[in-house]
Amino acid sequence: GHGLAPGPGPAGGKAHALPRNMKAPEFPDAMEWLNTGGKPIRLADLRGKMVLLDFWTYCCINCMHVIPDLKRLEAKYPNELVVIGVHSAKFLNERDAENIRQAILRYGLEHPVVNDNEFRIWRTYGVSSWPTLVLIDPEGNVAATYSGEGNYNEIDRQIDSDIRLFRKQGKLDETPFETILEKLPAGPGQNSLEFPGKVLADAGGKRLFISDSGHNRIVITDMDGNVLGVAGSGEEGASDGTFGEAAFFHPQGMALSGDGNTLYVADTENHLIRSLDLTKKTVTTIAGTGRQGGYFSVGGLGTNAALNSPWDLALIGNDLFIAMAGRHQVWVMDLASTLLEPYAGSGREGIRDGSLDGSEMAQPSGISTDGSKLYVADSETSSIREIDTERKRVRTIVGSGLFDFGDRDGKGGEVRLQHPLGVVYRDGLLYVADTYNHKIKVIDPSKDTSKTYLGSGKSGRKDGNMSEFYEPGGIDFAGGKFYIADTNNHVIRVVDAAGNVTTLTIKGL
Repeated sequence: GHGLAPGPGPAGGKAHALPRNMKAPEFPDAMEWLNTGGKPIRLADLRGKMVLLDFWTYCCINCMHVIPDLKRLEAKYPNELVVIGVHSAKFLNERDAENIRQAILRYGLEHPVVNDNEFRIWRTYGVSSWPTLVLIDPEGNVAATYSGEGNYNEIDRQIDSDIRLFRKQGKLDETPFETILEKLPAGPGQNSLEFPGKVLADAGGKRLFISDSGHNRIVITDMDGNVLGVAGSGEEGASDGTFGEAAFFHPQGMALSGDGNTLYVADTENHLIRSLDLTKKTVTTIAGTGRQGGYFSVGGLGTNAALNSPWDLALIGNDLFIAMAGRHQVWVMDLASTLLEPYAGSGREGIRDGSLDGSEMAQPSGISTDGSKLYVADSETSSIREIDTERKRVRTIVGSGLFDFGDRDGKGGEVRLQHPLGVVYRDGLLYVADTYNHKIKVIDPSKDTSKTYLGSGKSGRKDGNMSEFYEPGGIDFAGGKFYIADTNNHVIRVVDAAGNVTTLTIKGL
């Protein structure tokens, strides 16, 4: 995750983790709590429990990578451990409790979360980067602090040894801890979409491919929303087979082969690339080991190459380009040889232009192409980047830094977006899902300009010519219309040439 540099960060300088065995500071009063029925939690009431504080912000891919570890620990120590998410927002949009609630539902979190939007808890615990985990023992003392992802084994060992010790002393409370989970409003259900992340519009075949991420499946419809097929059983999993047997885990971006017979899917939380044979209606895994690749994973052949949160795909000829959000790079897969390797970005999280391997990106989450250039929604720098595949150079079209975000039209470095996740190239212009601004922006890569195209800047769900969206994550174009994956509204929105927005009704799901 990225630390807060002195200056832009709320920590205002270098923070220091609390020493071991120091009394863990109590939570402040009057904080907003989620997954508790609104009731505040006091650390004093959790004596006898192991408590694990997870300092996170919902945009951050490294924080997302910690979630499976937390779920494993919660399953392993159901009566001894209480995990508490401390949500210390990076982006303005993430300070809002309702938006955090949506993220809790999207990620399936089942532990209490406190909205630390003024960084009060963050500062008392001396945290300096996302994610940071603080373990508190049953006597209320700090047992250990862990920064970054990939600490599961260490945390597990520490919890295990503390549990033995405190059980022996008769100081362990093993009554189950009750949570009151947030629920989706009555609208979404099995007969609709849940947090759709991306949409691909196929003009030739007159089809829409929707990554119904919350339902772990790909929904295929005609342009009017009539369902033609569904790939994925709906269960989280990674099995191949027929559309009905196959399973995905929060799939995101897609690319369609030139002949329209094969759909490639970034199966994000499985760290896999899947291939859908649209004639035979089967799913095959073509890349990834099924385990998250580490910082030094450099590719390899097909299912021997470890991937790291692939988020979106773009195809140029036989080259499948992958926005590898978890590695802050764009990778390429040669579909003939199945060789995968990093293509652009050093792997360091940042915003730096120049050569392919000298450049830096930050959680690229959307990718599109005009056939020779790639356009990337570089979410954590709130920027749009251009990769010239002929000149082998990376440059920034709009945006300027890891902590430079907002909502400002204009040119080049003065432009402010807020965590954009989607981009599509169309007739010389880029249309961007400016996710945390709840807007669609239009960006001219020849002039480096950006202006608002759709959306009020407030989250909402309004059709017509005064449209509103709620954290839209994907956008595509076909047959004179834009199609938008309006993620937190659980719908696909359609935009006609006049900029009029309607909501697609999906029939037969």
